[in-house]
Amino acid sequence: MKRLAFVVGFFVLGFGLIAIARTQTGSVEQELIKLEIDWGQAFYKRDIAFADRFLADDYIGTEEKGIVMTKAQEIEDLKSGVHLSTSGVDDDMKVRVYGDAAVVTGRTTVKGQYQGKEFTSRYRWTHTFIRHDRRWQCVASHISRISQK
Repeated sequence: MKRLAFVVGFFVLGFGLIAIARTQTGSVEQELIKLEIDWGQAFYKRDIAFADRFLADDYIGTEEKGIVMTKAQEIEDLKSGVHLSTSGVDDDMKVRVYGDAAVVTGRTTVKGQYQGKEFTSRYRWTHTFIRHDRRWQCVASHISRISQK
């Protein structure tokens, strides 16, 4: 009888741990999606403080034309207003979590104004995150423009 109780207890504990792990993974996925949405809004508002928290100190980003940017360069671009995007909509976001690392991919449709003319552009992007001191930070990003058909 004790053996049966042990086996049942073992399986209950095992399934409980699996359920907790799935819940934690789900909450991490939601946390990263929210962080991505917040980053988009901060980008359009030129929120330097958010950018400083979002981007890791050793961040490297590859822009659509292959230009590689550091955290300092990204923040300087944000301050200067070189980015003319005023709003955007993210979709098709997928999150993959690997312990204290995660990869988030998605698509964004950006709207803005350049030389007095409205524009809309679509992009595919990949962000790589590391959890450091219980906080997720983007350590790498790559963005590609989706060509017009």
